[in-house]
Amino acid sequence: MAASPKGFVRPAADAEFTEVRAGEATRTQVLLGPDDGMPHFAMRRFVMGPGGGMPRHTNTVEHEQFVLRGRARISIGDETFEVGPEDVVFIPAGTLHDYRVLEAPFEFLCMVPNLPDTIELESTQDS
Repeated sequence: MAASPKGFVRPAADAEFTEVRAGEATRTQVLLGPDDGMPHFAMRRFVMGPGGGMPRHTNTVEHEQFVLRGRARISIGDETFEVGPEDVVFIPAGTLHDYRVLEAPFEFLCMVPNLPDTIELESTQDS
């Protein structure tokens, strides 16, 4: 069994922001993850600017999210929700979901298991 990581504290600003290629005006930070020795979960921060969002897609891992600021419309499966500060969001693995910013910046924490994650964008082609 692997040893548990030693506890620590560090500024979130130490984590580098990267642009989310599939998103619009969306960037993310890995605040805690496998590179930090986290054995089970990763904590990420997403920030979406004006006109920002993510297209409809699935992930092979679940998402647990906590909204920090701003407002957005999130579709999960066939339901749509308007979310804002202090809301919590659960997206089951394999469920279609998308984000559209209503009030920027829209910022949230996203916790995911440290497992391989495949992202599939919903096809927009007509059958």
